[in-house]
Amino acid sequence: MNKPKTIGLALGGGGAKGLAHIGVIKTLLKAGFKIDYLAGTSMGSLVGGLYAATEDIDFIERAFLEIAEKYSFHRKHLRRKKSLLFTDEEAVEKMLAEKIDGLDIKNTKIPFKAIATDVKNGDEVVISKGSLVKAVKASSALPIAFSPVEIDGKLLMDGGFVNPVPVDIVKGMGAEYIIGVDVSSKWPDIEDERFSLSGIKSTIVDAFSALEYQVAKERIKEASLMLHPPVLNYHWDDFSAAKEIIAVGVNETANNIREIRGATHHPKPVKKPLQSFIDFISGNDY
Repeated sequence: MNKPKTIGLALGGGGAKGLAHIGVIKTLLKAGFKIDYLAGTSMGSLVGGLYAATEDIDFIERAFLEIAEKYSFHRKHLRRKKSLLFTDEEAVEKMLAEKIDGLDIKNTKIPFKAIATDVKNGDEVVISKGSLVKAVKASSALPIAFSPVEIDGKLLMDGGFVNPVPVDIVKGMGAEYIIGVDVSSKWPDIEDERFSLSGIKSTIVDAFSALEYQVAKERIKEASLMLHPPVLNYHWDDFSAAKEIIAVGVNETANNIREIRGATHHPKPVKKPLQSFIDFISGNDY
């Protein structure tokens, strides 16, 4: 019998669309796979960092569903909002940092690296030590939306400009089977209702995401498997749609479970007869 291969996840950026990463991880775990290495860019660094630190995907899902319910803007309110993302950004940050505040990346339960861009010269910066919270903030610091973050004397911003889906980083960490998850966007439609002065920030961020997609096309060729959750109908700030976006990640991963299992030699998890029957009826028999 072949020895199971180690699995690494490379999680890309995309704002709220990156909530699909939660569905990806959730489905892999349910199917009995162990995630051995993680690297993330932007939203991928937030979801990946949280999971690497806690190994608690249920907590992460609950947190974002609560954010969606309590603190997110709905589409009809976007033109009137003063804050860029949430009604109470401090409360959201406190909720997400609850379990990782004070944690060094070197001490995460799963090896993890965050990708950022050096503001001064545009170089890629791979963050593998120091504050996990600061690393995630730096990796997610998209210009116009957020200020750069200083780490080790360097001003850092969103890693999507240099490595949107860090497949090569995960490979360098030692993963034998690399799953990349790309949630980047096509070029934004300038006839979209938000392409106006009031929506210019969102439109520019969408354009950044489209550029990331172009960069990612070359960087993802080393992946064993690329997942492309179909999230193009969502905008980068659609956190109110968290439940739907997570479900998209679940479905995309479920459709590829047999391929992953065949390539990695991971056995199916042992289930009780009743659970096996329920999964079979529901179509979730991974």
